[in-house]
Formats: sequence, structure tokens, C-alpha cells
Amino acid sequence: MTLHCMRHRQQQTLEIVADSNQRGLLGGHSLAIMLKEKGEYMQWYNDELLQMAKQLGYKLLPAFNTTSGLPYPRINLKFGVRKPEARTGTETDTCTACAGTLILEFAALSRFTGATVFEEYARKALDFLWEKRQRSSNLVGVTINIHTGDWVRKDSGVGAGIDSYYEYLLKAYVLLGDDSFLERFNTHYDAIMRYISQPPLLLDVHIHKPMLNARTWMDALLAFFPGLQVLKGDIRPAIETHEMLYQVIKKHNFLPEAFTTDFRVHWAQHPLRPEFAESTYFLYKATGDPYYLEVGKTLIENLNKYARVPCGFAAMKDVRTGSHEDRMDSFFLAEMFKYLYLLFADKEDIIFDIEDYIFTTEAHLLPLWLSTTNQSISKKNTTSEYTELDDSNFDWTCPNTQILFPNDPLYAQSIREPLKNVVDKSCPRGIIRVREESFRSGAKPPLRARDFMATNPEHLEILKKMGVSLIHLKDGRVQLVQHAIQAASSIDAEDGLRFMQEMIELSSQQQKEQQLPPRAVQIVSHPFFGRVVLTAGPAQFGLDLSKHKETRGFVASSKPYNGCSELTNPEAVVGKIALIQRGQCMFAEKARNVQNAGAIGGIVIDDNEGSSSDTAPLFQMAGDGKDTDDIKIPMLFLFSKEGSIILDAIREYEEVEVLLSDKAKDRDPEMENEEQPSSENDSQNQSAEQITSSSQEVDLVDQESPEESSLNSQPESPSSADMDNAASVSASEQNSNPMEIHETTSLDGECTDLDNQLQEQSETEEDSNPNVSWGKKVQPIDSILADWNEDIEAFEMMEKDEL
Repeated sequence: MTLHCMRHRQQQTLEIVADSNQRGLLGGHSLAIMLKEKGEYMQWYNDELLQMAKQLGYKLLPAFNTTSGLPYPRINLKFGVRKPEARTGTETDTCTACAGTLILEFAALSRFTGATVFEEYARKALDFLWEKRQRSSNLVGVTINIHTGDWVRKDSGVGAGIDSYYEYLLKAYVLLGDDSFLERFNTHYDAIMRYISQPPLLLDVHIHKPMLNARTWMDALLAFFPGLQVLKGDIRPAIETHEMLYQVIKKHNFLPEAFTTDFRVHWAQHPLRPEFAESTYFLYKATGDPYYLEVGKTLIENLNKYARVPCGFAAMKDVRTGSHEDRMDSFFLAEMFKYLYLLFADKEDIIFDIEDYIFTTEAHLLPLWLSTTNQSISKKNTTSEYTELDDSNFDWTCPNTQILFPNDPLYAQSIREPLKNVVDKSCPRGIIRVREESFRSGAKPPLRARDFMATNPEHLEILKKMGVSLIHLKDGRVQLVQHAIQAASSIDAEDGLRFMQEMIELSSQQQKEQQLPPRAVQIVSHPFFGRVVLTAGPAQFGLDLSKHKETRGFVASSKPYNGCSELTNPEAVVGKIALIQRGQCMFAEKARNVQNAGAIGGIVIDDNEGSSSDTAPLFQMAGDGKDTDDIKIPMLFLFSKEGSIILDAIREYEEVEVLLSDKAKDRDPEMENEEQPSSENDSQNQSAEQITSSSQEVDLVDQESPEESSLNSQPESPSSADMDNAASVSASEQNSNPMEIHETTSLDGECTDLDNQLQEQSETEEDSNPNVSWGKKVQPIDSILADWNEDIEAFEMMEKDEL
């Protein structure tokens, strides 16, 4: 038997959705006693449904027999949990909604019958989930181990697997009058709006890294959330998300089971889910806007046109083809028809005041007077701490929407207006087609993506007008996000969309360009002599080191260090390899500036402190969308940790010579012999074993050949384009310019990773590995001791960099 995993789990053959049945029994009992009290109907009723619900409740209790108090996801109503005949009890995981969507029914059962055990078990499960929330983000994961309490799936959203947990926290407060449930809901809601909500989208994130999206698609179950936001009193985002969902429905006739952030079909099924109709009903109640009656009419017309079959309404197997499945789930009758009827019903059509009831997750009604009946459960969880939240919206939490919103249709219309074209009927249109239509109409975008410069105040002002904001992330990236509702006008919002589409297109084009393997920066001057090899990222412009001889020269820092303007110290970099800091302008612009100053090459060092090729994938430095044939010098990129090795060497030895090449070169023993060891006597005082150990450690770490790195040109995430409201593109802080957006782009995955390069043949490795070549040469003992001494000096100097 299945408890409640997700809002509406498909019933399987010969199984009973036991918790759902209990909801129906209690909802039926609630209305039966109401009708009986009115004296007109069901005078014969004698709590038969309640007795069945109580029997079922006792059958379910063994599922809670776990160390955590979280119930097993399945129970056999005849044999229980752990008996062999039960074929259950071996599960270790359950979804958050499974364990967190019981409090309304179990508390109602306790208060109807006086048997407190049901409410106690449901509260214990909720308390455990609350205590296991991720404390820094206040989010919960999708699935949890029922024995250990460890999160199994650590992504978090408001859709499948979590949805009704949030719903029941707020509704438990409404039904039971327990302030602790409201405090918990407000804490979670603040986190949802902070991390998951990207109006009008609701995207899953990681609970430990809530600024990082866990996926680029949304499931249909999140369509309930606007209705919950109405109950909470947060009307604006409810209208925005609902309108986005409606535009998806108008494109596909139904809401696909999952769809991407650019509104393409991800999962094509549609089992006639009622969540969107639910939110439509609550929004109409909140605003009185007849627009939502039109939405309801569209739903009914689509059901009759595409889903109706001789014996009922069939689930859609594929919304794109209109094919059917041979099934009609019970929730379609329990919820879809109920919400659509209530949407169009006049007040006199309903023989009781529906404001006296709360809807369960499957649209059954429970009376609010239960809050004062059989209160034998301790309400406040005194062991829990709640975060003080600065949100005046929390003061408005109230189940009576008529008080909150005085039926102002114009208010809802003003919020919907910028979103009316969020999903075009021919979406997604090609970028070229959008441009052609724009140019034919004479409407030229005020700013082209290829011309954008993050340091240009005029460009930033244009972005603001188009509803595009620039966000500096903690990891050193810059994110561009468009919110159409923040645009100065609907025309500006469309311009913003074109701008974001161009950004994504440019990034996609760069992704298709030929991928280059990683390069090497080798320190060849004293006391390194080629022992230190730093893995570097290549550039898509400038001298190709794989086709030309390596570049060798001393290094010098450019001024300004970011290299974004004409250098003020050309005499210091002429004939040398210039060091430049990442940030504030295009890579190609930096290359041109150091080349004009007379540099023979350039090394760009990441400005994100602590970054390393050991923990982050390398990427290619892209051009600026223009002709880069004028750049003749080689350009390489180093992460902060590798770059610090060169900077520390400069501070220690002043003159540091490096070799820029496609792979590490052998050491030059003749050059080494010309140098005199600075502390030969000190090295001889150490034991041979210690010296050898230190030398080997330097060899293993410092001589890492670029052949050990790898190249992976696959994008990290599916493409997500053509969005009006939340098209977001992340670029490196150095390149908030569109042509460099490919480096770390969150939508189209234009990240040119360099962490999966194919291994070269062993012969090549031997040629490029200094260890191998040293073994083939005969050196005098004095030279070997000198080498050891230099190894130790280099190792000690770089030990602080964890090399």
C-alpha cells in the first residue's frame, strides 16, 4: 500500500493509495455531518465514513515504526510492514512529501475521534523533517533516509517530492491554529523566494549551494504553488508564475509533465493534473479578475477537445501528438472537476460557506472548527529555533482571501501584461527570424550583445531599462538575468529578450568552434629549470602554440594590471611575456593592449582568489566576436593558484623566465650546470633518503604534464533560450561581455571545459616527462647533489602553495 509520495502518485495494480483514501473518507465525513446538521440531507448518517477512516488509520500506524519517526513509503494493509508476505519494509528512503503530507488528515482523525496517536505520529514526522533542514539555506531535499535522516537527493524545489510538505505546513497552521507551523512555513518560504524563485520560473537548486541550479527544467506539479502563495498572501509572484504556466498551456494545449526553461517539452505526458486549475481558482478568488474565468474556459475546451473519450477523459501520452493513455486517475475527478465547478459557481450554487473549510492536497474539505476540538497535543516545539525574517508580507497570512484582495482585476492585469508573450505560439523562434521581424518593423534593439561592455555605464543603464540586471556572484562570475516586469515598457522587455537571445546564440556559436587542448607554462629560470609546469588554458585567438615554436621570455606585470587600457609601462613589458589580471574587459582587448606595448606573449591570471585547475575545469579564452587576426602573440590563462606561483617567484627572484608551449619540454642540463648551487653544503647534510623523498614529491607534483589534463567539450546543461522573464546567462566576471559568456554559462552550457582531454600515447609521455629523460642521461655526483639541493629549495618555496 502506498502512503503519499509526491502529490499524486500513480496507483498501481492491486494497490490502494491508502492515505489518499483516508483523505476522501474524512472529507466525505466532514460534509456528511455538515449536511446532517442542516437537517435536510443525510439524516441517516451515523459516522460510517469516520469509522472506516479510523480503521484505516490504525492499519497505517505500523509504517511509522522507524528510529526517525518518518514512515515507510509503503505498507501492506493485511500483513503490515516487515513480514515476508508484506513484500515491503526493506525501503530505506522516502520523499519529503511522503512524510510531510499527513498532518491535516491525521490531526483531523485524532480530533474527530479523540484518539491522539494519529496526530502525534504525524507531528513527529514533521518535527524530524524540520530539524533535518539544511540550516544555512533553510531548504529541504527531495528524498531522505528514514533510518539515518541523511538526505539522499539534495536538490530542492517546490515540485514533485517536496511540494505538499510546504503546503501542509501553512495549512496545518490554518486548520490547527498552531503558530509553530506558520513559523516553519515562513522560514521555508523566505528561502524559496530567495533561491528557488526566479520570476516567473521556479527552478530547483542544491540545498548546500542554493545559488546553483540543480536542473534546467520544471515539472508540472509546481503549478499548485501560485495557489499556495495566494493563501499565504503573496499575490504578485503567484500571478507571474501562473501566467507563465498558462502561456505554456496555450502552446501545448496541456501542461507537459516537465518543460525546460525555454518552454520546450521535456517530458511529454500529461495525466490530466489539476494543480493549474487549483491555482486558477484561488487567483480568481483573490482578484475577482474575469481573466481567470477565461483561463478556466480554455481548460474545459481543451479537455473536451483533446482528452474526452467515450468512457471518460483519457490522460495524454504525448501533448505534442495528442496520443492517449488508457487511464483516468482518481484525482482528476476529485480535484479537476471540483476546482472548475467552484471557479464558475455563483455563491448561491454552494449550499454551505466554503470559507469555513480548508482544502487538503487532493481537494477534500476539512472544517476549520477542528482547531478548537480535542486539543490534547502540545502545540509548540520548544526545541526548535526560528530565524527572524524581515518580511512584512508574513503579517498578511490569512485564509480569507476576500479580506486580503478587494477584487481589483486591474491589479492582476498590470502584473500579467509584461508576461503575455513569455511563450510565443511558435516558440522557440530562431534568433535570425526575430531579428528579421524586428528590422522589418523598424524596431532596432538599443544594444547588441556583441557590443556590450560591462564597464560602460551607458550600456548598464540600457540593460536596466530592458529589465536586465547584472549580478556579481561569489565565485567570481557575473550573471545576467532578465525580469520583464522590471522593464520600463513592454517594448523594452522585448528588446531585453532579444539581447539575452543574442548572448545565448553567441555563446552557442563559440561552443561549436574547434576545441583546443590545454597548454603549458613552464618556469625555466633558476632555480626551477623546467621542473615547475603549470597547466594553462588556451585562447581561440593569437599564435597557436601547437603549430608554431614555443615562446620563451621573462615575465613582467602590466600596468594597469587588468590590461584593459593602453599600458603605462610599455618599457617594462617590451620583449617580455606580460602578466595580466582577469576582469573588466574582453580577453582579446587585453591581448591587443599588451601586444601594442611590445610584449611577445601574455598570461591572464584569474582574479577569483583560490581558484585552481585541480578543482575547476579550464576553459578557452574566446574572442570578442570581431576579427582577431590582428593578434599575433600567444595568450594563455592560469587560475589564481597557478598564477600565484609565478607571482611568488617574481617576488623571490625578480627575474623569472617561462616557456609557453603546447606541452612541457625536457629540462636543459647544460643550463643547469652553468648555475652554481646556492646551498650545496646544506643539502649534503640531509640524508639521501630524505632528499630523494623530497625530490620525488617535487617531481610528482610540479612536473604535472598537460597530457594529464583532459578536454571535455560537452556542455554542462541543456540549452535554455527564448525567455522573456528569466533568461539568465552567467559569464565570468572578466567577461561580462557576451562573446565570453561561453566560459561559465548557466543556461546553454557554453562552458568549454578542459578537464577530459584524451591521453596521449606512452611514447609522447616519455618524451615530455622530465623524469624519463633524466634517467637516460649520466650526470656526475656533484651535479646530482646540486639538482637535489635546487629541488629542495623549490619545494620549500612552493610548499605554502600546497604543491
